[in-house]
Parts: sequence; structure tokens; C-alpha cells
Amino acid sequence: MPTRDTAWPAGTPCWIDYGAAEPDAAKAFYGDLLGWTWTGGDPEYGGYSNAEKDGRQVAGLGPLMAEGDPPSWTTYFATEDAAATAERITAAGGTVVVEPMEVGPIGTMVIALDPQGHPFGLWQSGTHTGVQRFNEPGALVWNEAAVEDPKAAQGFYAAVFGFEWDPMEGMAPYATFRTGDRPLGGLGEVSPGLPKGWTVCFGVSSTDGAVATVESGGGKVLHPAEDTEFGRFAVLEDRWGAAFSVMEVAPEG
Repeated sequence: MPTRDTAWPAGTPCWIDYGAAEPDAAKAFYGDLLGWTWTGGDPEYGGYSNAEKDGRQVAGLGPLMAEGDPPSWTTYFATEDAAATAERITAAGGTVVVEPMEVGPIGTMVIALDPQGHPFGLWQSGTHTGVQRFNEPGALVWNEAAVEDPKAAQGFYAAVFGFEWDPMEGMAPYATFRTGDRPLGGLGEVSPGLPKGWTVCFGVSSTDGAVATVESGGGKVLHPAEDTEFGRFAVLEDRWGAAFSVMEVAPEG
């Protein structure tokens, strides 16, 4: 089982969380879909909870930060210096919405917008190091962005995180990004009817089963399940309008 208990390398998508209009109902929806249990929710942390899979943290969930915000998933990138990375975001034409904010001993967070208006976060880990299980059913397997101008976005994220880009053959302008020799995520152009900005993809043991669970829970299908070279895949939306994807992956062991 892929697990990690130490800080993720800088530039790696290291954490995801969900801003919920109805936190308790959202916990039930994603718990049923992905087999999650929940810890936390203390008032001192604004009701923020951690989702766990087999005892290890895989995602977060909290109330919406501002009235009128749409429920959505946020991707956080690891940083060793949140303040310095926030300065690079501004210098590259992005906007820092939430300045570096210490969250007790657990770490420091930033919320920002890229120059095309798509939100993302930074996480400088303290006692909370980010995702502890990954690349398996019930856990994060991929992060990617759909943007209006992929070339400009590549330049922005390269300036902020030092990403190098590798085009995917036959999928232009889609490209994966890395800081070393391993792809960390992807970026492509907006497709009609599909979500914009950063989205998350969860591993599931059955994509068709996940689709059925989402539909029975009041969500809908944005892109029907199809077989790809990476696995059976679908793009979905929960009942509050937040988009995410699922990919069928084999369980470890």
C-alpha cells in the first residue's frame, strides 16, 4: 500500500480539501463513495475534518470560507517556504487570496489564484504532512488543471514551482509536469461541459460502481465511464455541483 508520513517534495500536489455547503451531508456522500471515516471537526480549527482511509489521512473537509463560494475541491502544492512561494505567485502574475497563515502546529497554508483565475493552495507542513495514502482505491491518484491558455499556464506554474513539462503524445496541448523524473500531475485546455481549473481524481475499485453511487447520492455524470490506457475513468459531479474524477485502480497487495 503506498503510504507516506513525511513532508512531500516542494511542488508536489500534497493535499486536497473540500469546501462544503453542508459538511455533514458531504461527509456522508464521500464516505459512502470512497470508504472514508472522519476525524477532527473541532471548533478551534473552524470545524475542519480529516478524511481517513484505513487509519491514514487522505483529504480534508471544512465549511465554505465565504458566503456565496461554490462547493469545490482545492489542490495544495507542497512548499518548504510558503512566504517565498507566495511572493513568486504574485511576481508571476497570480493573486494571493489568503496570505501565509499558520494553522497552529500543523502547518502553514496559502490560497491563491493563477493569472487565469483558477484557485489552488500551498501547504508548508508542520505536524500535518499531507496525504498519507495515495494511488489506491479511496485515495488521491492524480491532479490536473483545465485552463483557457495552457501555454501561459505552463509558464506561470514553471515560474512558481520550477515545473518541467512533458507533452502527452496525441493529447496536445495536454502535458504532464514534474520537478524530477516522475510526473506529478497534468495540465490541458478547457473542454465544453467539463470542469475548469484544478480537479482531483480518486482511485476506485470499480468506476462503474462509483458512477452508480454518485448518481444514487444525487450527483451526476459529466463524462461517462470509458476505458483509457491508464484505467477506466469518469468525470463526475457531487450533488452540490463540485466536480471530481474517478479512475479504476487495482488494490495493493
